[in-house]
Amino acid sequence: MSTTHHNEPVVGITMGDAAGVGPEIIMKSLAHAELYDTCRPVVIGDAKRLRRAAEIAGVSVAVRPIATIEEARFEAGTVDCIDLGLIPADLPFGKLSPVAGDAAYQYLRVATELAVAGKIAAICTAPLNKEALHAGGHHFPGHTEMLASLTGTEEVSMMLTAPNLRVIHVTTHVGLLDAIRKIEPGLVERTIARGYTVLEKAGLERRKIGVCAINPHAGENGLFGQGEEAEKIIPAIEACRARGWDVEGPLPADTLFFRAGRGDFDMVVAMYHDQGHGPVKVLGLEAGVNITVGLPVIRTSVDHGTAFDIAGTGKADERSLLEALRQAVALAPKPH
Repeated sequence: MSTTHHNEPVVGITMGDAAGVGPEIIMKSLAHAELYDTCRPVVIGDAKRLRRAAEIAGVSVAVRPIATIEEARFEAGTVDCIDLGLIPADLPFGKLSPVAGDAAYQYLRVATELAVAGKIAAICTAPLNKEALHAGGHHFPGHTEMLASLTGTEEVSMMLTAPNLRVIHVTTHVGLLDAIRKIEPGLVERTIARGYTVLEKAGLERRKIGVCAINPHAGENGLFGQGEEAEKIIPAIEACRARGWDVEGPLPADTLFFRAGRGDFDMVVAMYHDQGHGPVKVLGLEAGVNITVGLPVIRTSVDHGTAFDIAGTGKADERSLLEALRQAVALAPKPH
């Protein structure tokens, strides 16, 4: 007899691309009964597809289609699924499909509506396929941009987490020269603020933030670079300190990541993609989680793609999704 949980955050898991590994990793993850001690998961997806994925993955977990969150029972052994019924039974795994691409968008749209209405505390996304998404008529680079559009958010940041490390990025998917040009005090300050808000809402007592420099040795007093630290970063750090926040930097990235790994900081602010992604990936892909920060809802994601090459074989590893669910719980706003 499973105990009923009332205080744990409700996490909406979107099924992602039905032709990818999403359905399998969801069923494998929700087969871990202890997960229900920390959160109340509900899948927004396709009940028939999840049943098929459970068979493929060899997990004996039932799927219960529901129409509203209120109908969910959140009991280990049965997956509650808000069933949009968009996936034909014969849709093959591992093949690009406009139907699956459109469905991935619809799952996210419904999850966003539930989050904005306060029915779910966080969204955890299984991977989608960008080509399928475009073929399905939705022209976005990915989840992050769709979520920004669906919630009317102007600017978001990407945060990556690995065990004992949180890294928020000032710039992400732009070339290195463009990233340096794009970095300016306003953007740096807004990024720090988005990160600080997450730490605050998650209920962290200590909120110590370390900010990376752009140049080696933080420019070493003008020896390296063209004064980028003084021009682009320092004014933002001073503005944050004036708000009473514990922000240190700009620090040489190599030393800062070493110190952060040791536990000196609660969050690191990276200036560009590889500066932040490198250290996190070294700590282990299976535990890495991608988080969109600055939305009206917490959104966490697996740090891998749809893996069409192994989809439908039951081989997919659920560890990244389990970690994404743990982070969704850790970062979900705590009730006061």
